[in-house]
Amino acid sequence: MLSKSSFIRQKPNSTKVYKMKISELKAGASNVTIQAKVVKKDDPREVVTKYGKRLSVANITLEDDSGSIPMSLWGNDISKVNEGDMIEIVNGYVNEFRGAPQLSTGKFGKINVIEKGSGTEEELGETEEYDAAEELPKDSDVDENE
Repeated sequence: MLSKSSFIRQKPNSTKVYKMKISELKAGASNVTIQAKVVKKDDPREVVTKYGKRLSVANITLEDDSGSIPMSLWGNDISKVNEGDMIEIVNGYVNEFRGAPQLSTGKFGKINVIEKGSGTEEELGETEEYDAAEELPKDSDVDENE
């Protein structure tokens, strides 16, 4: 079980930290830092952006004691995060995709793996940091029907 202090939101240009839970995340929230467990990871698929670029994407579901939220992993982040991992999203934002809130890292956010879930080959307790790729599209740039 996660402690209430596991969820924070930091205002830009401020040292004050705001504690958040998934249930408090709303579309439009930015500069979100949150810790949650990956409870589901879909198989990767290829999508075509509205600019014609082909990218790999995999959907995950993050969960804490207040709720869950979907998130898309792009490119190299797909292989870094697995079901059962405890991850931290730094400088993320919440957008709306198909009428529901969805967490995203975009170009400037990071995914930190705080603890690997059971069944992975890496040791538990190591923290790994991943930068979101600069070319990641916004979810509105993706046409999943192609």
